Amino acid sequence: MRARTVGSLPLILLLFFTSGRALALEPPRSGQPVFDRAVELTVDNFHDASALDRFVAAVRREIEDVPLTAKSSQVEVDKAIDTVLASLGASHTARFKRDTIDYFELIDIFRFAVRNDMRRLFPPDGEVNYAGIGMVTQSNGQRFVTDVYDGSPADRAGILVGDEILSVDGAPYREVESFRDKVGRTVEVRLRRQPGAVPIAVKVTVERLRPLRTFERAIESSVKVTEHDGRRIGYVRLWTLSTEDGLDIVARELATGRLKDADGVIVDLRGRWGGGPADAAELFVGDTPTFRLISRGGKETLANVRWRRPVVAIIDEGARSGLELFAYALKMNGIPLVGTRTAGALLAGRAYLLPDDSLLELAVSDAVIDEGLRLEGRGVDPDIPVPFSLPYAAGKDPQFDAAIEEMRRILVKG
Repeated sequence: MRARTVGSLPLILLLFFTSGRALALEPPRSGQPVFDRAVELTVDNFHDASALDRFVAAVRREIEDVPLTAKSSQVEVDKAIDTVLASLGASHTARFKRDTIDYFELIDIFRFAVRNDMRRLFPPDGEVNYAGIGMVTQSNGQRFVTDVYDGSPADRAGILVGDEILSVDGAPYREVESFRDKVGRTVEVRLRRQPGAVPIAVKVTVERLRPLRTFERAIESSVKVTEHDGRRIGYVRLWTLSTEDGLDIVARELATGRLKDADGVIVDLRGRWGGGPADAAELFVGDTPTFRLISRGGKETLANVRWRRPVVAIIDEGARSGLELFAYALKMNGIPLVGTRTAGALLAGRAYLLPDDSLLELAVSDAVIDEGLRLEGRGVDPDIPVPFSLPYAAGKDPQFDAAIEEMRRILVKG
């Protein structure tokens, strides 16, 4: 009997190769439920099938060489998951545990994807929250403040980007644990602002933070206007595009709020997370007109806002995902970017809960601009490069200063 063909390839051979491929992508199981589930979700959902061979090879090494088993310690499991995910070499692909601020911020951003578990995770109403003071740090032997959310308790207490955090209430700093069960109480944060200087003690009130609402307040609180050479220069920081009202807050400030009389605006894209609509930058570069609706009683409703005066943007590696697309759109429309290269992290991510309620984020879609441009692994370069040295910055911000100077130059030039 003659084998049927598909094109010129015998069907039997096609089935053979397909089955072989499937077997190659069938990773071994460790018996450790969190690790195995992370592997399963990755094989089933990661956007780039060509990367799965090396992913499965990494899984085999962890199970066979380490070896990883059902009896492995939590530290070993955490390391194994991080290792196999890193083998994919992709943004939007990582695991986050409940002892990190990232976990709470991302689970609020991805709340719809895990909606069936929200009331169990955050009783009684399912609203994401954690005890904190509104600052983010990074550690490289020493721990330095990388972000202070505008209007947050840390901001009000005078904590600055670049401060070295030494302790909280006399104990080593932990992102979440340092403030657990202390909402409404004052904690003592000991920090160092200059190398080798005597530590400073700062009193900060702990609040129950709801991540997306915290970002909206930070965007609104960041707005300011300063005068230079008789010109009014506005400023707003887009911490993320993932909030429901973040862009509306900016639009209102531009149209009727504190920024409406500014001669130019600096848009700070040094954020935390991306997200948001793909056309978010049209607030500053779109061609459609500003449009408002006025009721019989005289109440005005903004239907569309377009800023027509000069703009300068600040970028760094905090500009990622949707904020990178925002930065790219500004750059393509001739708006100068000041700072350092963006993160090069533009893929579409989705979140999944693992058996221990940690959060797995996976890149589930590629992201392509126009006719084949990818920012993933590449990023957006600034027009005016300005480095920023984090340790002991003591509130100094050379990137912001350079943006002010560029705006002054533009305004003087007219």
